[in-house]
Amino acid sequence: MTDERLADELVRRALGWRPAPDRYVKPGRSWIPRSRFRPFDDVRDALRLLDAVTTDYSLIAVPGGVFTAHIRLAGRTGKAAGEPKARTICLALADVLGIEAGTNR
Repeated sequence: MTDERLADELVRRALGWRPAPDRYVKPGRSWIPRSRFRPFDDVRDALRLLDAVTTDYSLIAVPGGVFTAHIRLAGRTGKAAGEPKARTICLALADVLGIEAGTNR
């Protein structure tokens, strides 16, 4: 799955937004341009998704090592490790939500 398709699925499930060609449509018909919400590139956007799904998570950054995200939701655990941090968080979210992410960009 491409990052764009995965971001669309995460936004749909976590925030209830509807993907459109150049924007995400929020409940109440407001919207945000895709260029202003980039969860794979901006850690603030990734954390927004994470906080919408659960508050039961741990993010571990080891100096000179790998960044790891552990996410727990309804008895399930999602895990991802790597860089950049935003991408790692999104992949762990996909894992805990049961979305087959693959590794395609």
